[in-house]
Amino acid sequence: MTSRITSKGGDDVLIRRAVARDAKRLTRLVRSSRAYEGPYAPMIEGYRVGPDYIETHEVYAAVGADDRLLGFYALLLAPPELDLMFVADDAQGLGIGRRLVAHMTGRARAAGLDRVRVVSHPPAEGFYRSVGALRTGTARANPPAVMWDRPELEIPIP
Repeated sequence: MTSRITSKGGDDVLIRRAVARDAKRLTRLVRSSRAYEGPYAPMIEGYRVGPDYIETHEVYAAVGADDRLLGFYALLLAPPELDLMFVADDAQGLGIGRRLVAHMTGRARAAGLDRVRVVSHPPAEGFYRSVGALRTGTARANPPAVMWDRPELEIPIP
């Protein structure tokens, strides 16, 4: 499924299925995210979005002019979970995250899902709640990779 949208800023954005050759760009976007600086840095240290992951899961990329990567998400179908979602730092505030969530809910609906679990990066909880996610609990810290509790949410699929 591919869809072309116009961002809040008026630029055309294409959401397309990611392919194996996108792996390095997706990895770079994750590793460069300012949301994971400071105490959150260990979470993404050495993190890699590999070609095998992209081919195994529903991974979609939002790209702008000249195929510039603006963001991406990964939807796991069993059990249903939004495993990854990142928006490039310089593309935040343009509506890309909301468009990715809308696209993801469309994919989840097409797969017959009625909800998608999200274990959120703590600073992103407000964003997920603003797109309709409901808080369902807390995912406890899992050292050494994750040293802090994280909000657990669910996005209902209408």
